[in-house]
Amino acid sequence: MVSIQDIQAPIQEELKAFDKHFREAMKSKVLLLDIITQNIIKRKGKQIRPLFVLLSAKLCGGITPATYRGAALVELLHTATLVHDDVVDDADERRGFFSISALWKNKAAVLVGDFLLSRGLLMSLEFDDFTLLKIVSHAVKEMSEGELLQMQKARKLNIDEPIYFEIIRQKTASLIAACCACGAASTTQDTQIIEKMRQFGEYVGMAFQIKDDLLDYGTEDIGKPLGIDIKERKMTLPLIHALNQAGRTERHRIVNIIRNHNEDKDKVNEVIRFVKGYNGIGYSQEMMKMYMQKALNELEIFPQSEIKQKLIDLVHYTIERNK
Repeated sequence: MVSIQDIQAPIQEELKAFDKHFREAMKSKVLLLDIITQNIIKRKGKQIRPLFVLLSAKLCGGITPATYRGAALVELLHTATLVHDDVVDDADERRGFFSISALWKNKAAVLVGDFLLSRGLLMSLEFDDFTLLKIVSHAVKEMSEGELLQMQKARKLNIDEPIYFEIIRQKTASLIAACCACGAASTTQDTQIIEKMRQFGEYVGMAFQIKDDLLDYGTEDIGKPLGIDIKERKMTLPLIHALNQAGRTERHRIVNIIRNHNEDKDKVNEVIRFVKGYNGIGYSQEMMKMYMQKALNELEIFPQSEIKQKLIDLVHYTIERNK
């Protein structure tokens, strides 16, 4: 598998410039806020989303000052949603670090999330980046609706495939779609190109989320199955497919385990065996590859180049990762 460092190589300087924009955008005169935001900066991950913004811009014409602002806007709003998610989920950890809510309590975490959200909005207004703001604001709306739809359906555990795909389109794919659309919109006004990149990102996001579903069942790379989604009563694609294949009695038994015995390790392993027995893993892998191919098809209008290849590599990276 291509490493993330290889993918970043052609835009190393641009990533450094983005990092500077992001740090500047998070600065505050309030000492506590500055301490917390510095803590957030230190734990930044692989910068997958800024990578999609920068590579998309470079593919569609070239990186501009608006590209950096678009990447910072996406990352600010995404970080705000993560901080708020940890409050909602009562999560003590994020990427192996203590969450903001665990370190500074829920009140501070909610206010920090609000600050990050407002910084992104103000930065866009300051530079009249209305198109970028519209793209990202729409994604945040979709993400919120997706989360609430999932909560609504999780109560009865009655999610079917069309509902599942709508949930992950809103929850996960909408943000990656916004990254790619922002990258394109920061360098071209061609609405067809912008939509092409938005659709590319949406397909990547669908494949990305299905990969996340698969990781919960374990692979040769990751070792023993995790079963976290089952414990949280999340209806993911491997489970939905398996339930659709099973008879009524078996289906009711598995749903009962998920509803009432999701903390029992042996019962969770029983669900995992059930999913594998009905080819939930293989089916989900096929769907993931289908969305990956749809994403790659969207790039066919662009001539072959190093940047196009890095975007293709980034797509493969998202579905070949083991965590």
